[in-house]
Amino acid sequence: MSAMSTSTVDRCTGPLDRYRPGTGFYFSTPAGRALVARGVRARLAAGPPDAVSREAAALLRRTGRPDALLVGAIPFEGTAGARLHLPHTVHYGPSVAGGADRPARGPAPRQVRPVPEPAAYAAAVAEALERLSAGPLRKLVLARRLCVESGAPVDVRRLLRALARRDPAAYAFATDLPGGEPDLPGGGPRTLVGASPELLVAKRGERVVSNPLAGSRPRAADPEEDRRRSGELMASAKDLYEHAVVVDAVARALRPYCRRLTVPDRPSPVATATMWHLSTRITGELADPSVSSLALAAALHPTPAVCGEPEPLARAAIRELEPAGRGFYTGTVGWCDAAGDGEWVVAIRCAEVRDRETTLYAGAGIVAGSTPDAELAETAAKFRTMLHALGEGLE
Repeated sequence: MSAMSTSTVDRCTGPLDRYRPGTGFYFSTPAGRALVARGVRARLAAGPPDAVSREAAALLRRTGRPDALLVGAIPFEGTAGARLHLPHTVHYGPSVAGGADRPARGPAPRQVRPVPEPAAYAAAVAEALERLSAGPLRKLVLARRLCVESGAPVDVRRLLRALARRDPAAYAFATDLPGGEPDLPGGGPRTLVGASPELLVAKRGERVVSNPLAGSRPRAADPEEDRRRSGELMASAKDLYEHAVVVDAVARALRPYCRRLTVPDRPSPVATATMWHLSTRITGELADPSVSSLALAAALHPTPAVCGEPEPLARAAIRELEPAGRGFYTGTVGWCDAAGDGEWVVAIRCAEVRDRETTLYAGAGIVAGSTPDAELAETAAKFRTMLHALGEGLE
């Protein structure tokens, strides 16, 4: 994260202690750094990617401050619905340290409603497989959600702390979303909160990094079984193909911006608290260092890791097969500074929280060789990240 040296910056010992839902933005990295931004100094108008990138650069320049930051989120559907702003203040410090694997002991659920029902999700996967067999669709990601109503308001900061403690190798984030109406009955801040394992893009100077993930297995409590699952994932032709589709698309999107791009030949296994993933770390040198991290994020988003390939066909299929829009799930969350440096992560392992209602999201990549039961089980495993942080023993 870029260093700042003005009065708006406070290098504190605990940025999370300063975070407040409804008025703030929080972002921490696996390197142990965190920022919290508070207030809205100016909001960026949503629009097409090129227009958003230009306006963001102009807005940052107009501040006259080299330490100015733009923070926020872009939804799955793209920058036309972006929620980005310049904050009043930014505080830096260490992220929450990893600790004992303890749930957040949140309020007990009064109702848990899957959308769609598991059988309907499995049927959608079966339909996706038929479309894949007919071509030219190569991959499709289908999502589902759990709507959890608790007996008391959810403490977003405690939820975020639980996520950050359990998965210190993830990018923990919380950002305000439109739609919170605190003056209406049942209103209040609407917050996207999560712990993403997937870096969409990071840019510092001329250096750019992207770390796509695709291909998954649930973790196991038994160490020997856990190792077996990792090895099984690395040997799976189906998962290696799914991963290669994503890596090829990310490299294709970055190549026009780079004078040099390094793409490893094979992925590596990486672990979160609940899942094994195939991971490829792509690095490059920008031909034009003035290209911003936001512009790169807009060019990459959405990757086939969360949408599919080819993208237009995948988007159309998602609209037909998923029962509701995704909102900011599988969008991107992050920050960009006046030099264009910044970090943007894929909004997965996340939930939208408003008062007593928490909507959890999970998705699975469908390719030839997928099965409805296996993809349903994968989404159930991915829900566990948020369920554990909520303190609920639900599947």
